[in-house]
Amino acid sequence: MRTKHSLLLSLLSLLFFFLPHSHSQSQDGSPNTTGYTCSANQSSVFTYPCQTYAFYRTRAPNFLDLGSIGDLFSVSRLQIANPSNVTFPNTTLAPNQPLLVPISCSCNSVAGNLTPNANASLSYNEFNPSPNTTTSISYANITYTIVAGDTFFLLSTSSFQNLTTYYSVEIVNPDLVPTNLSIGATAYFPVFCKCPNRTQSNFLITYVIQPEDNITSVASFFGSSENLIVEVNGNNFDPYTTIFIPVSKLPVLSQTSVVTPVSSNGTKEDKGKVIGLGIGLGICGILLGLLIGLWVYREKKWKKRELARERDEEKLGEKGGKVKGVFGKGVDLNLLAADVSDCLDKYRVFGIEELRAATDGFDEKWVIHGSVYKGYIDGGLHAIKRMKWNACEELKILQKVNHGNLVKLEGFCIDPEDANCYLVYEYVENGSLSSWLHDVKKDKLSWKTRLRIAIDVANGLQYVHEHTRPRVVHKDIKSSNILLDSSMRAKIANFGLAKSGHNAITMHIVGTQGYLAPEYISDGVVSTKMDVFSFGVVLLELVSGREAIDGEGKLLWKSVEGILEGTEEVKETKVRGFMDGVLLRETSSMESVMNVMGLAVACLHRDPSKRPSMVDIVYTLCKSDELFFDVSEDGLSPRQVSAR
Repeated sequence: MRTKHSLLLSLLSLLFFFLPHSHSQSQDGSPNTTGYTCSANQSSVFTYPCQTYAFYRTRAPNFLDLGSIGDLFSVSRLQIANPSNVTFPNTTLAPNQPLLVPISCSCNSVAGNLTPNANASLSYNEFNPSPNTTTSISYANITYTIVAGDTFFLLSTSSFQNLTTYYSVEIVNPDLVPTNLSIGATAYFPVFCKCPNRTQSNFLITYVIQPEDNITSVASFFGSSENLIVEVNGNNFDPYTTIFIPVSKLPVLSQTSVVTPVSSNGTKEDKGKVIGLGIGLGICGILLGLLIGLWVYREKKWKKRELARERDEEKLGEKGGKVKGVFGKGVDLNLLAADVSDCLDKYRVFGIEELRAATDGFDEKWVIHGSVYKGYIDGGLHAIKRMKWNACEELKILQKVNHGNLVKLEGFCIDPEDANCYLVYEYVENGSLSSWLHDVKKDKLSWKTRLRIAIDVANGLQYVHEHTRPRVVHKDIKSSNILLDSSMRAKIANFGLAKSGHNAITMHIVGTQGYLAPEYISDGVVSTKMDVFSFGVVLLELVSGREAIDGEGKLLWKSVEGILEGTEEVKETKVRGFMDGVLLRETSSMESVMNVMGLAVACLHRDPSKRPSMVDIVYTLCKSDELFFDVSEDGLSPRQVSAR
């Protein structure tokens, strides 16, 4: 078996020797296969890191749609469709269609010594695997999960189309054995790229020379010039060599639509048959729907009769833990609570009669908001949230968190009659921040109180972003989900839309208009940075006293675009015009307000990667001259003192 394995490796090596190499050779015949050197100290000359693009062609059978190509490069379909002139969501493509795939180019350190090739103007170098030295190489680090049949050589030349080499893949994956890759292992593929210096064009597009190419055709295709291409790459344009195309703007790619062929021999008679068949199927569907509806109605009536007959048997403790009623005879309560079994030991399990007694049978006079009721349990006030049986995800998330700036979950209840789930929370006396900012009947908050609320919310978000594994994204940060206790300290509530995990993609867009991040609306990107964006809108509410979206549908965050442009005097004048009139009448520090406005604008950056983290936000808010902070067991805790 070992002999066969060695023979196979020898044949692959021989085959690679006769195939066109991915990159040219230096004069001494040694292959240049490890990439382009860079220096992290060149930031004054080069724009590392940078957003650039790799040129990619669709190929059968695995890469004929935006989804599979996006998964390969860890980007979304829309991020490829926009620069590639592809109509979205039409993601099925014809073979050999050109695409521009966005990549993030960085200057990365690798262990080993790179010996410069004097003939390569872009410092495309050879590798000397010395463990005592490190060298920086310019590439985009693409994460890939190994599947059956994968090899570094096949992935580099086929899937990644020579945008990297298997030598480079070996270098950045020193812990993987190229001849024995484990299925499910994570490998990193360094796609070659280059950031332009500050005097060059806006982009250097990564391109692999094809056998039919010449410098004139390449320059014409990308709208660049031959002189610029030679200046950046030298005169080496051998097939399968990586070069970088300097362009001031992205080329408009000509795309071919994938059209399903339709026979031109169809007659009116054929069309009539098709229409008749459609009508017949439609009628059958309607009849089937009516039959299903009648069956469901009959089942519901039967279950109600069974429930009335057996109601006296629905005692969970005395009857061996069995529940009878709408779930049928003899259903184990443990099966109903299977999805929340991890929570049973941590939280109190309330009885439904206990909650009915606390709220006078869920009388409307006890409604706080929506389906949330106020109720007395054991002499203390609680908030009781009634929901259909969809509380599993919220319970799983809430059992992982425990922080003073998050509303505390006390317990839950499962109603065996109607399958409703009830979550019992601590009662937060002063209601929502939204009511204090926007209800004309409420007393107006001082700037010190508003700033303290902002820091409380930031502390709560920092906790769920940084101290939970996996990270939790709240997804619905807004002033109505921020509650204030008797000391006007803020607590984040309502984790009904929260999601465990980071940088996910969803097609189900939910949330509140005015607070949703642009990348979430357009592309379904779920990350902690969408919470940062929503927090930026809350900061604007605190400064202005205005709602996130007004009666005319205008978004508050769009109204501050350009507000911090101009001289210091101009900026301060514009901010004063934006501020809540109550704040203008008090002696709050304008410097503190300007700092918060600057932070809010940073949180609202359209590029999620350029928004600050919650760690940075907490630090920035804590530098305010309005408050003094000390460290407690719950983290940073503000203590109000007089302003300077």
